[in-house]
Amino acid sequence: MPRSIGILLFDGVEELDFVGPWEVFTMANEVAPHFAMEPPFTVQLIAERSDPVYCAKTMRVLPDRTTAETDDLDILLVPGGIGTRREATNPALLSWITQIATKAEWITSVCTGALLLTAAGPARGKRVTTHWAFVETLAARGEAAEVVADARYVRDGNVVTAAGVSAGIDMALWLIAELLGVEFARSVKRAMEYDPAPPV
Repeated sequence: MPRSIGILLFDGVEELDFVGPWEVFTMANEVAPHFAMEPPFTVQLIAERSDPVYCAKTMRVLPDRTTAETDDLDILLVPGGIGTRREATNPALLSWITQIATKAEWITSVCTGALLLTAAGPARGKRVTTHWAFVETLAARGEAAEVVADARYVRDGNVVTAAGVSAGIDMALWLIAELLGVEFARSVKRAMEYDPAPPV
């Protein structure tokens, strides 16, 4: 049975924070037949409302389902973006994250999504990372045991937090390696033509 992955969306979400991991997880489904495997994931975009989500760089996205329709996920991914500052004071959304995290196999974030994981509880008292420009702000909240700078991703138990924007791709590939093996993850990376060493 495929693992269910839910990617949380909200107005002001940073596009690549969620589209990068989405590409990794859905590419894994395309690579799977080459390993004589069934597609390992179902991937859905989840938001509080069914209305279009207005992202940080003006992309508009339609969620697949609402938080009210979702009470169980194997993997939760919380992206970042300017909207996290508002959602960190949204008790309904924080409560949903808390509820999902109690049953999830993995709880993950990208960029300032770590703010929502610490505010909601799953990452409270854990080592986390976030976008370099937000490290001091997140640390000042006193909810995480440590906010690690200069790391692409940090694992603490079943909570994995990634640094800013493109780091979510690295984190998603790492998670696939944990779940399905390094060889499989490398095949996904090759299918994406992803080379993490920048050309400049």
